[in-house]
Amino acid sequence: MASFPQYRKYKNNKSYFKILSEQEFYEIQLQRNQKNIYHVKVKVLPDRNYLHDMLYNYEDYWDKCDENEIKFIETHLKTSS
Repeated sequence: MASFPQYRKYKNNKSYFKILSEQEFYEIQLQRNQKNIYHVKVKVLPDRNYLHDMLYNYEDYWDKCDENEIKFIETHLKTSS
């Protein structure tokens, strides 16, 4: 069983994830000097599989990151309108 929150990022550093539980996460997508934030509550099987892979089979697509990386992005980049 995983402990939460957990943090991941795509290997290309264009999306960061804050995983709150096995049912919920935030994705922060970066584009230039802006960010888009998506709050995802898992309700369908493809989302459940995606989140499971982020937690337990992440090595091929994601890297672990930490809370400090997420906080930096949240505070230093503006949200797209």
